[in-house]
This record gives sequence, structure tokens and C-alpha cells, in this order.
Amino acid sequence: MKKKFGRIFVRERTQHTFPRKYDASEVALLADSASLLNHPNGKAVKQMMRDMCHVYGDNRFEKLQHISVSHFYNLRKTNIFQSRMLNCQKTHPVKVNIGVRKKPTPYGKPGFLRVDSVHQGDLDKEKGVYHINLVDEVTQWEIVGCVEGISEHFLAPLLEELLRLFPFLILGFHSDNGSEYINQVTAKLLTK
Repeated sequence: MKKKFGRIFVRERTQHTFPRKYDASEVALLADSASLLNHPNGKAVKQMMRDMCHVYGDNRFEKLQHISVSHFYNLRKTNIFQSRMLNCQKTHPVKVNIGVRKKPTPYGKPGFLRVDSVHQGDLDKEKGVYHINLVDEVTQWEIVGCVEGISEHFLAPLLEELLRLFPFLILGFHSDNGSEYINQVTAKLLTK
């Protein structure tokens, strides 16, 4: 075009775009309604839109009564919806401060234990036992016990018995990220 006319022209957009199903006022109405009900799930919002039209006769919800659950979640991400929300908070992870998750540093002092669980394996669809291995970091004093399950129900009495067998005060307990030992029962047992 520049060679022919000596200047550049802006071309019209030729790419196909789909028309918007809900305009800005309908998205705002949807956001306001969801906020009033304390941010319900998509299925509840869909039912609420249907009820507002049919049960309460509110014509503003005529188009919104046909909204799909998935489209509601798509509209929830739009700027219009987000700006109309009374409060919008993302879910925060729960942090449990039971213990420090790092390798023990005993400085030559006994009492820092490492614990590990090993499953023996299954035989003919019968569950095998779990071997619980406690080793002192400095003296390498080792005590092994067995339980039929890895839950707190089985582990708590065994750990209490195994810890009692060590001839020195227990100062640290490292489970190598074994989640079966990161719980309130084990924490209470270790603080005894």
C-alpha cells in the first residue's frame, strides 16, 4: 500500500470474533448477586439466576437464567466481575509449625535421632509389616520395631516404647519428611 499511495493505511480487522453473550451490565449484575450470597459455587449461582427470573419475576435475569456453570467461572475472572466483588481473597495455604524441617546438627552429642519407615511388601494381597528404624546420629545406636499399619494409631505406642529404650535423653528427631511423623501425636510424644 505504501508504494501505491505513498503512505501506510490501517487495515480493517479480518479475523472473526465471536459476539459477547453477556454485556457489562449483566456481568455486573451477576457479580453483585454472587456477592450478596457470599460467593456461592457455580451451580448455586445458576439456580439463583433461574429463580430470580421465574420465581421472583425479575426481568433483569432473563438472559442470565441460561448461564452455564463453566461460563460463570469464566466471567468470574473478568475485570468487571472482579471490580464488583465485595471482597475477593485467594485461598492461603495452611502452615503447620510442628517442627523444624532440617537435618539435625548434634555437634558430637548423642540424642539426635533419625527415623525411617520401610514397608516389607505385600504377599498374596496380604499387607506386610512396616519396619520403624530409629538411629542415633552420633553413636549410631539403632533400635528397630514393627507395626502393621503406618497410622498414628499404630505408631504412637510403638514410638513411645522405642524412645524409652534409648539410654540417653532424646534431643532431636528427624523424619526425613516422612509425613507419618509430622503430626500432633508425635509432637506431644516428643515433648514428654
